[in-house]
Amino acid sequence: MLMPTNEAELAEMIRAATGPLSVRGGNTRGLAGPGAPLGVGAISGIGLYEPGALTLVARAGTPLADIEAALAAENQGLPFEPMDHRGLLGTEGTPTIGGVIAANVSGPRRIAVGAARDFLLGVRYVDGAGTVIKNGGRVMKNVTGYDLVKLMAGSHGTLGVMTEVALKVLPRAETAATVVLGGLGAGAGVAAMSAALGTPYEVSAAAYDPATGEAMLRIEGFAASVAYRAERLADVLSDHGKAELRDGAQSQALWRDIRDVAAFRGTDGDVWRISVKPGDAPAFLDAVAPDAALLDWGGGLIWARMPEGADLRRRAGAFAGHATLVRGTGATRATLGAFHPQPSPLAAIAAGLRQRFDPRGILNPGLMG
Repeated sequence: MLMPTNEAELAEMIRAATGPLSVRGGNTRGLAGPGAPLGVGAISGIGLYEPGALTLVARAGTPLADIEAALAAENQGLPFEPMDHRGLLGTEGTPTIGGVIAANVSGPRRIAVGAARDFLLGVRYVDGAGTVIKNGGRVMKNVTGYDLVKLMAGSHGTLGVMTEVALKVLPRAETAATVVLGGLGAGAGVAAMSAALGTPYEVSAAAYDPATGEAMLRIEGFAASVAYRAERLADVLSDHGKAELRDGAQSQALWRDIRDVAAFRGTDGDVWRISVKPGDAPAFLDAVAPDAALLDWGGGLIWARMPEGADLRRRAGAFAGHATLVRGTGATRATLGAFHPQPSPLAAIAAGLRQRFDPRGILNPGLMG
């Protein structure tokens, strides 16, 4: 494996490449493209952390655990609550901050605060020609030039290999509690989540488990405020079902399992990640008939476990959203593709961007179409 230890070495390796490069950080998602493995795990370390300014700058290969530990020491955290894919996918390795940003990995709190890309202030990366590029800075305001920062988030290493990221962080909540409504079908579950998110009680996460019929609604903040808001939310939602309260470690474990889709660990079949309008989720489940499912983001995110090789996109037909194959065999990936096919106009724009950023087509070629 090509394993540069700094940005200059990475740039030289890319310039010298004569064929495709398979870019990866910790490779915990198993989504690197074809070619010679190129790992950035050795380009590691926190370069700047200013708790008072809520700003952190780290090299791309920095283990996510190191960043979370440094933030926790100052009672701060990554607001977008990134998922750990290892249990779901049965992979090893170490999740890195560069991999999180490259895949725009965002957990349950996304519905309240935004995605990983919304907290990305700046990036340094090496493009397909081996040129080092910097964009953005250490503050949210960025009005000069193109906003390459947002473009790099979710590009999966196809536009450039990130070497450094600057992030906005936030204080950690003092405590959290979860209001659980039971005995709900999918339609009623989505309706309960929508009602909760429409209240003034600042719901920070909303999920529904079809297997248990439970809608789960998280409230975070100072202890007294959380207790009051959880009680009021339960009262407001009384028409949707009887409420049960889970707090402390129980609530924390619940949302960690939802974030990491723990219910699908060690199971058979393919796993799909689907983005839809929340109101469309019940009909989508009826159409694809998954073996198991989990709804997050108020119903806007569906995790579906399907029989191996089943074409979920074909079963769903035309729908407003997209479906990504997260776990599947090599044969299934080759047949169905990991990423949802793009409409022709969008595909043309994406191809144009890749041509501009990676004119030789060597960075994770074919990964995103």
